[in-house]
Amino acid sequence: MKKFLIGLGTLVVVLGVFGFIYRGPLMMVVGFYYIAPGHDFSEQAPAAAPDYTDDTNWAALPTREDSADSIPNGLTLDANSKVAVDVFFVHPTTFVSPSGWNQPLDNERANEITDSWVMRDQASVFNGCCDVYAPRYRQATLYSFTDTSEVKNGEQALALAYNDVKTAFRYFIENYNDGRPFILAGHSQGSFHSDRLIKEEIVGTDLAQRMVAAYPIGFSLDGSNGLDVCTTPEQINCQVSWNTNTQGADVILGTPGDICVNPLTWQVDEKQAGFEENLGGVVFTAGGEIEPGVTDAQCSNGQLIISEVKSDKYTLMAFGPGNYHVYDYSLFHMNLRKNINQRVAAYMNQ
Repeated sequence: MKKFLIGLGTLVVVLGVFGFIYRGPLMMVVGFYYIAPGHDFSEQAPAAAPDYTDDTNWAALPTREDSADSIPNGLTLDANSKVAVDVFFVHPTTFVSPSGWNQPLDNERANEITDSWVMRDQASVFNGCCDVYAPRYRQATLYSFTDTSEVKNGEQALALAYNDVKTAFRYFIENYNDGRPFILAGHSQGSFHSDRLIKEEIVGTDLAQRMVAAYPIGFSLDGSNGLDVCTTPEQINCQVSWNTNTQGADVILGTPGDICVNPLTWQVDEKQAGFEENLGGVVFTAGGEIEPGVTDAQCSNGQLIISEVKSDKYTLMAFGPGNYHVYDYSLFHMNLRKNINQRVAAYMNQ
């Protein structure tokens, strides 16, 4: 419990600072200035590469109890409902520091946020059907995505992070997966890397037919990785993604042409799905209660637009008012759980 409270406290502090700093585009620029590493990528040797034979270099494994096993209040899981399908989940950015371009794997703050927030509020959505594997990796610090240096520090940091993800995925396939079907999922930076992984390691290989579906959510993705976009709830061997915000949010991550699959209908049209179609949002950092009808959703110009959030549990705005990036999974938790099972069932019954 003490470890959990420390992790939760760290999460609240970090996201609270984000919420204060990133109140608008101008303040965001100021905020990013203070988290920019004060040296070039080449001036600091990267931390040691992860050894994926070591369980500590995985944030989630099915062979142990961890935060990815969390379930919402009042929900029970039938142990017999799990099938022989694995999930490879790539976590988002939890390293926000000017101390380096990539996270050392022993950075306790980043690991606590990954475990206490990401594994519970994102990766856990897959635990009703499947075994969840989530590697730690030398993630690029948040500033990497806005770096404009001539030497391309951010690009180099992201390339290093991707190489870890690729290594972890290959290890997962060769040592854990044992030829079973799998789901690829991620959020934010994790989806950035997943997009490349799909293009370079999956599309055009035997793995493509073993991949039930991909959920690279919360990053601006245009579908150019070669994988079909899912257009129905039961479609398999395809991908879904979205970026959630209100109309006129200060910062919008989705752009025209991006993949937007509505998580309330699993369609790619621009029809509005009402609050009644939302089976329940879940925020574990606010208690883990299922809240049906918490929001509506409509795809428009590459964005997932919501008109209102009928709850006081979705207040951490890392990218300013109206941007619900932090809650891309949480707002649609129960719809995600249902859909994952739909796609898995369709795959197993083909």
